[in-house]
Amino acid sequence: MSNPSVQPISLKSQAVAFTALPPLSLYIHIPWCVKKCPYCDFNSHEARTPFPLPGEGRPVLSLSKEGGGEKPLFQEAEYIAALTRDLEMALPQIWGRKVYTVFFGGGTPSLLSGEGITEILRQVRMLLPLSMDAEITLEANPGTVEADKFAAFRESGVNRLSMGIQSFNDVHLQALGRIHTADEAKAAIAIAQQHFDNINLDLMYALPGQTLAQALQDVKTALSFSPQHLSAYHLTLEPNTLFYRNPPSLPDDDASSDMQESIEGLLAGHGYGHYETSAFALPDRRSRHNLNYWRFGDYLGIGAGAHSKLSFPDKIIRQARYKQPQAYMQQVALGAPIQLENEVSRAELPFEFMMNALRLNEGFDPVLFGERTSLSLASIQRELLDAEQRGLLFRDHQCIAPTPLGQRFLNDLLEIFLADKN
Repeated sequence: MSNPSVQPISLKSQAVAFTALPPLSLYIHIPWCVKKCPYCDFNSHEARTPFPLPGEGRPVLSLSKEGGGEKPLFQEAEYIAALTRDLEMALPQIWGRKVYTVFFGGGTPSLLSGEGITEILRQVRMLLPLSMDAEITLEANPGTVEADKFAAFRESGVNRLSMGIQSFNDVHLQALGRIHTADEAKAAIAIAQQHFDNINLDLMYALPGQTLAQALQDVKTALSFSPQHLSAYHLTLEPNTLFYRNPPSLPDDDASSDMQESIEGLLAGHGYGHYETSAFALPDRRSRHNLNYWRFGDYLGIGAGAHSKLSFPDKIIRQARYKQPQAYMQQVALGAPIQLENEVSRAELPFEFMMNALRLNEGFDPVLFGERTSLSLASIQRELLDAEQRGLLFRDHQCIAPTPLGQRFLNDLLEIFLADKN
């Protein structure tokens, strides 16, 4: 229950001081794709001389003819060496801290060879105290994998696969600019299941021209493979994407809301817990890496454009590496891969925490706020009361969680905790 009699404490009067640091994860960014999807706003870059699809062999080098004459655009060994050097330079900031999860994101990490992933993880194990039961996830595109690659990824130590399916409808896949077909996606899943027992399938809904029946059919097809985890994302038009500049015709708000509710109901009926805004999992199969993000844990990000959030006894900092792959590798060689770094102010910490933790439908233990921000819960008493009175938040002594209304209007709930309101 809320306690309106508790007087808010000024954030300015509270120093950031941690008695214990949060769990630490490692994120490794692989920035290349065969083709840039029109909806994608991630830091991904097309390989100018395309990577081959399964069965075509793998080139050592992709080339760019920009600026007269051919220049190297991507070389696997060169990039892996840069990742290793980047990690070595970051060690003083995380010295002695155990790493509990590793995530290869992109771009398309499955473009790399099995030998490449093996070498990266070998370096990680040499340089970091990696937990014996660490969750190690790799993102894969169905159009860039084959049986031998899946076997090599598993042998390297990857124990969780996240596959970007998006749809099992060829018309929708074409509209999304995906390089695989529905049959190729199904074949890739079947091959992956021969080597992995922890697989996530990414799906999208509210696609151009999509009906409710088609959206549900995508989910039903995914369920036929009994994946351990499913992510269902509402297609949004993000700035700096082709779809944002040339918007396709999308289902209206009522239709997309019907899709969301129907998908959630279908997955619940099959035993998938809806634990985060877009994430559904069978019991004990939640993404440990993503849970660390949502619980405001720490993460070191290496690779082009990777972001980090790191806690120290007296502060929290955020970092961003150089985004362009060639610029990143050049900056690593110069010993300066970090393009941006800033300390998170005390006034920003409540919003930073809530922006993550309130994505969890079950909410969080109130004690966690103090552990991860070093601030008193009383410092946001006014904001909590406001959110509660507007029906966006539920709280008692054991839990603070978004209500169903708060889940639907998450941005409105988060806005209450913005720094300029504190």
